Formats: sequence, C-alpha cells, structure tokens
Amino acid sequence: MSEERSTDTGRRTSGLGGLYDTLVRSQSERDVLAGVAGITLVLLLATVLGVVRLPFLLSLLSLAGMYVLLTLGLNVQWGYAGLINFSVAAFWGIGAYSAALLSAPTSPLGLGLHPIFGFFAAIVVSAILAVLIGIPTLRLREDYLAIASLGLAEVVRRIILNEEQWTAGSSGISGIPELFESLPLTQNATNLAIIVGLIGLVYVFLRRVHRSPWGRVLRTIRSDEDLAKALGKNTYAFKMQAFVLGSIIMAIAGAFYVHVNLYIDPSDLIPLTTFYIWVAVILGGTGSNRGAVLGAATVIAIREGTRFLNDVQAFTALGLDLAPLRLLFVGVLIILVVRVRPEGLLPPRDELIWPGARRKEGDE
Repeated sequence: MSEERSTDTGRRTSGLGGLYDTLVRSQSERDVLAGVAGITLVLLLATVLGVVRLPFLLSLLSLAGMYVLLTLGLNVQWGYAGLINFSVAAFWGIGAYSAALLSAPTSPLGLGLHPIFGFFAAIVVSAILAVLIGIPTLRLREDYLAIASLGLAEVVRRIILNEEQWTAGSSGISGIPELFESLPLTQNATNLAIIVGLIGLVYVFLRRVHRSPWGRVLRTIRSDEDLAKALGKNTYAFKMQAFVLGSIIMAIAGAFYVHVNLYIDPSDLIPLTTFYIWVAVILGGTGSNRGAVLGAATVIAIREGTRFLNDVQAFTALGLDLAPLRLLFVGVLIILVVRVRPEGLLPPRDELIWPGARRKEGDE
C-alpha cells in the first residue's frame, strides 16, 4: 500500500515537474517573441517618423530574407542531419553566378534569359555539385565533410576568379535584370514580396518534412547513426538527400541576391558569409526552423544596425569608432546566448509536436 502511495506521489511530482518545465519554456519563448515584437514596433515607428527611410527598410528586409533562406538551408544539413558544411558561401555563389550568367546580357555567355531560367539553373547546378562533394565524403566521418566543404568554398571562389572567359573573373557581372519589373510596385517592395513568398514556401515545406518519417530518421542519424543503421535505414541516402536539399535552398538565396544587388563578383564569396550563417543557426536554436528565421534576422540587425553607430554624436564626441567592431558584437552575442540559453532562442522541441497532440495534452 505504501509502495502504491509513493508511486502515485512520484507520478504527481513528475507530472508537476513536466508542467513546470513546459510553463517555464513557454514563458521564456514568449519573452523572446515579445522582444521581437517590441523591436519591430520601434522600427515601424522610426520609419513613420522618418528616422529610417522606407526604401532602406525594404532593402534591409530583403537582405534579411536572403539570410533566412541561407540559415534554413544550413539548418537542414546541420540541424536535421548533423552534417558540418563550411561551404555555405560556395553554394550561395553557385546560385548567384548561375542566375547572373544566364540572365545578364553583359555576361560572358550573353544569353539574356528570363530570371526564372537562372533560378532553375541554380537549383540544378547546386544539386549536381552537392552530389559530387557528397559521394566521397558522406560515407566517412562527419569531419571529412567539414574538411571537404571548407576546401570547396575556396575552390569555387578561385575558379570564378580565374576563369574569366566564363565568369568575367574579377571584373564581375553587371547589368543583371531586376525581378518582375512589370508589377505595379516599387522594386524594393517587389523584392520583399518575392523573398517573403520564397521563405513561406520553404518554411512550410521544411515544417512538413521535419515532422515526417524522413525528418525523424534524420534526427536519429544526427543523435546515433549506428542506431539508425541497426533499424535498417540507409543513412548514406538520407544524409545525401539532406545535403542536396540544403544546398539547393542556399543556391536559391544566391539567385535572389543577384537580382536585388544587380552585380556580383568573386569578392562576394567570402568565408565570413558562412560564419554569419552558422552564428544564425546556433543563435536561433539548432534544428529549429523558427530559430533559423529569428537567428538570421538578429544577425542582420546587428550587422547592419551597427553600421551607423559612428553617426551617433555621443560616440563621436568620445572619439569612439564602433562601426568596425560589428563582428565583435556578434561574438559577444554568441557568448551571451550560450551562457543564458544554450539550446538557442527558439529551440525545436515544440516544433516536433503536432498541434492536435498539443491540444490533447492541454485538455488532460
């Protein structure tokens, strides 16, 4: 009888503990979302008051959207399957140059095709390159992919820089057409609408596959690949699919970028881009799609928002030059997040639960 009472007490205690953890987690996530809402409100107020110009805000949001796509792509590879990819800038550059070479009349190819063909080319070329780099590395340990991808980033940049007859080399490609110029919107608004649509499609697709059996197998591979093999899963095929899918998303982001920037050259393919995307994934929460969106937006807010610190009179009066310290601010942010919220700002735990199951749990 006493054993039954102790068991019931233990169950109640564990149930209360689980409820407490859920409430704490929900409260912390609500605090994060409330902070995002507050910053958004301040930004909108600054735009209304004329402190921030609307064209600049729209272009900044488009740039942030491109980084969101890159972060979602890396999240598929690292957050889902545990694949260490240090060639984010390479796949982004492949997508950018594929779109620029096919659509710009002034490119070495001189085709001048519609931008939609550039997007298709970016998808195909990035998928082929991902398969070629994945075949010799994905059967080995994860660090081999890290080494190979790190070398791939530099190889792609060098090829683009030196093959002038195909890529225009260091001169870069200009005259890239804008996207959907016939729409009755300003070009900045058109770009923002397009990137929001792309993010929506990618996010919904990844949300579905994340909760699907395919996503569960990837999470098993990430935590214990030997266990997945023991269950009869072809881990090599699953890792290849995740690697190709993430690379395609990165290439789409690159194709979008060239039609916004209207110019591309090899100096854009710097390793720092890869660093920013890794920071965004870790900051938002590894494996979390919501975290990928928030992490990318946070990194862009720091990188671009601190660009104008030297215009603040309080800093100039003290002789402080803070704008070049943007990378330091990003590093300090990583340290704070790792110390306070090591799982990220929006961890993926709630994303793995179907809404119906969550409602049933609440009813109980």
